[in-house]
Amino acid sequence: MCRISIALGLKALLFIARSFKLSSALCLSGMAQDRILAKAPFRSEFVFPTNEAVGASHHTVQADEPCVYLCGNSLGPLPKRSATLVQEELQTWGAKQLVGLRGVVAHFAHPKGRDWMTITDHVNPLLADLIGAKETEVACMGSLTANLHLMMNVFYKPTSDRYKILCEGKAFPSDQYAFASQARLHGLDPKDTIIELFPRDGEFVLREEDILDVISRQGASIAMVLFSGVQYYTGQYFPMQSITKAAKAQVSAVLSKCLRRPENPIQRRLFPTICYQKLLLCLGCICGWDLAHAIGNVAMSLHDWDVDFAVWCSYKYLNSGPGGIAGIFVHEKWDDRDLQRYAGWWGHDQATRFDMPPVFSPIRGAQGFQQSNPPVLCVVSLLGSLQVFKEAGMMGVLRKRSVELTGYLERLLMQSPNYVPVHEVAARYPSPSKDLKPAFTIITPSQPESRGSQLSLKFLPVEAHVMIKVYEGLKAFGVIGDERQPDVIRLAPTALYNTPADCDKAATRLDEVFSSLV
Repeated sequence: MCRISIALGLKALLFIARSFKLSSALCLSGMAQDRILAKAPFRSEFVFPTNEAVGASHHTVQADEPCVYLCGNSLGPLPKRSATLVQEELQTWGAKQLVGLRGVVAHFAHPKGRDWMTITDHVNPLLADLIGAKETEVACMGSLTANLHLMMNVFYKPTSDRYKILCEGKAFPSDQYAFASQARLHGLDPKDTIIELFPRDGEFVLREEDILDVISRQGASIAMVLFSGVQYYTGQYFPMQSITKAAKAQVSAVLSKCLRRPENPIQRRLFPTICYQKLLLCLGCICGWDLAHAIGNVAMSLHDWDVDFAVWCSYKYLNSGPGGIAGIFVHEKWDDRDLQRYAGWWGHDQATRFDMPPVFSPIRGAQGFQQSNPPVLCVVSLLGSLQVFKEAGMMGVLRKRSVELTGYLERLLMQSPNYVPVHEVAARYPSPSKDLKPAFTIITPSQPESRGSQLSLKFLPVEAHVMIKVYEGLKAFGVIGDERQPDVIRLAPTALYNTPADCDKAATRLDEVFSSLV
């Protein structure tokens, strides 16, 4: 009886502790909502899956209520405007009620003023705003990896001395495949060509000084520096400006002297600018970026930072829908250079495109890299989301809210009795450690300037397969994050539509799931 009483007493104490913590969290939530939620009245612009739709099965969950959607870093929710715009395009395509505007005619005479011929003109300025670029430096086109190959075909020009590609270790697999295949296409061994940077032992993210040190020491052999703006697994926001600056400084002093344009006007005629630019393309250190997890998430200034090129998708933070259309950035400094490219008719000068000339004449700027006409339904789906971004104030406003909201979730998670500070993981959970108490840490940088709207939770011990149990437990409560094998769940409190209440529920439900594991 004594043992039973003690056990019941302990359970009661645990219940009181959890209740007190929940009450405290709700108190914080009320204050945070007053400060944060009032500045982002755009949640109603989106459609969220219901608890029933995501398979939430816990008896405390209301089936018809929206789930806690913290997965916009994988697939953004449906913007209501996107659904409307796509439906309008379908109606225009059929156009039963619009005499003279049936089908193909809408390429040049659209009832809503969105001629299909120039449909990307509606999104390119908004994309340019998001990444800090000029409109002519941006093209809405293709898919991410296809665009990456197009850009590497233009800018990756390995020589016998300078041929290496520098990237972060454990880059998104599609990027890794692209780098390796590009090396092979040039007759190079990927193992010798690709320099992957990994964090120091016992750490989970790269240090800025380590990246810059490698660029400085090995720059003479590096043809291209190509990182993710935000690392998909850890959520680390790389110091893009300093990395780009270091990469651009890697033309050796000897080569710079040899390639310096003569000051004498007569001599300069013998050294044409275009020749100089071609030589620099071969000998310089090109810097490109994969912005899949950065665009719509963090503020950037690609033009001012002198980035050579960038690529991105739009179905994550830009909410364009599964497999949505992607985009590229090419700095305007390349506009007057004779860049070899895989040309297509949609990159041809608009003034003569439909004259069907046999010789390609590219549009000036990034849009000259287009190949085929863009899928209109995909473009307007993206447009619907970008219209919401515009009304929300774009990244200047959203980034401030992102920092507050992500910090709020972080504070809640760090109050959990199951949280282990990242610097204590190695000592408290040495491998193997299967029989130790289940716990989690946060491997995303704690500094706001080094992360976006993502916290990556690493579950311990790895050998006990805690992550998948927690993931299923959270889903049963209607909390949707993104699981990444073997041990990480990514939670993304997105500035455009998530709330402090979402953060409260996620933190509280996480503790409840852990209680069920003990």
